[in-house]
This record gives sequence, structure tokens and C-alpha cells, in this order.
Amino acid sequence: MLIAIPRLLSAEDVAHCRQVLETGDWVDGKATAAGEATQVKHNLQAPESAPAARALGELILSRLGRNPNFVSAALPAKVYPPVFNRYDVGMTYGAHIDSAIRFGDGAGGGARYRTDLSCTVFLSDAADYDGGELVIEAPQGPQPVKLNAGDLVLYPASSVHQVLPVTRGARWASVFWVQSMVRDQAQRTLLYELDQTISAARSELGGESRTVVGLTGTYHNLMRMWAEV
Repeated sequence: MLIAIPRLLSAEDVAHCRQVLETGDWVDGKATAAGEATQVKHNLQAPESAPAARALGELILSRLGRNPNFVSAALPAKVYPPVFNRYDVGMTYGAHIDSAIRFGDGAGGGARYRTDLSCTVFLSDAADYDGGELVIEAPQGPQPVKLNAGDLVLYPASSVHQVLPVTRGARWASVFWVQSMVRDQAQRTLLYELDQTISAARSELGGESRTVVGLTGTYHNLMRMWAEV
């Protein structure tokens, strides 16, 4: 399931992130790669432990918590602190699958996160650079994603994906991973689709409709069966 969520960050949020990152340090993105990813990752990354980057991560986390579509799709149990990357001309990240477990919390802590979902928040408008598409392998074929600044895309972390080479301008983004309360991708998809159906039925029929009450009960009973808390 690949879901785009427009305007997770406001224009003011994006401008603030860019201003802070423009005055900060950048390191080779290979510093946080593991295994074969070290051979295909060619980008820059803000140091995860930098106070300014961590503050921006907290801003993104606060926006996630207020976005019902993200909560419905991800059913988050834990979210790895967002990291920030930059692709200048010629930079790319070849085909790879994200590590199943992320260790630490960006500040040297020992937390562990199972990566059920991968997320990218774009911090550059699509018109500001050429190339740089996020390409996600899906059952229906490769899915290129290039959204505007402030938009979010989330997709299964088990997917093979890559960032194509940037040929003009620069691609700035934040990436992070979600450990979901519902580990199974098919179950998460079913719950998301059911939640969207309930929302539509509530708008058409009202919250006291027996149809809405019944669908809501089914949703929560499935959550009781599948959720890990």
C-alpha cells in the first residue's frame, strides 16, 4: 500500500526546516547505511544527533500526530526520529530494501524499531529539481513518486526502492520509519480501507446510523485481533 498525504507540513513549516538545514552541517549519507546499502547510497545527511535536526524531527512528529490519514494508514506504535537528507546534482540512492530493525534514537539511545513502513516528507518542490524520483517497486510495477514540499508518502519498508540521480537543482527531504501496531501489511491495508469506508458512511448517514455503528464495531474487533500494544 502506497499512500500520499498532501500538505503534512505547511509552507511555513517547510520554510523553517529549510532555513535551519541551510545553516547546519551535512555528512556523507553512507555514515548511516548498512550492508549493501553502503555501495549504492550517495547523498548527504544532517547528523542525527545534531540538536537542530532533532528539533525539526519533533516538529514533523507533532504534525504526524495531528494527521488522521497518517494515523489511519500507519497505525503507529513507534516512529523512528526523522532524519534529513539532501541530493545534489549527480547524487542517487540505488535499489535497496530498508533494514528490518533500526537501532538507537538519533541521540545514542538504545531503542529498537521494527520498520514496517518507510516514509518520505519532501522539502523541495517537484519543479525545483530534475530527476530524484523515489521509485518504489509494487505488484503493479515501478511507482515513481515526486511530490511537492510538505507532502508525505508512506509505503511498505519491505519494498525495493531507489532515488534516481538528480540532474538539476537539489532534492531535500526527511525520511523516517514506523513500527505499526499491526505488523501484517495486508491487515493494515484492510483496516485502512475499512476506516475510509466508515468515514464516508458517517458523512452520508450520520454517526448514529446502525450501518456506521456496525462497521465501527467490526473495525475495532479486527484491531483487537491483530494489534500489538
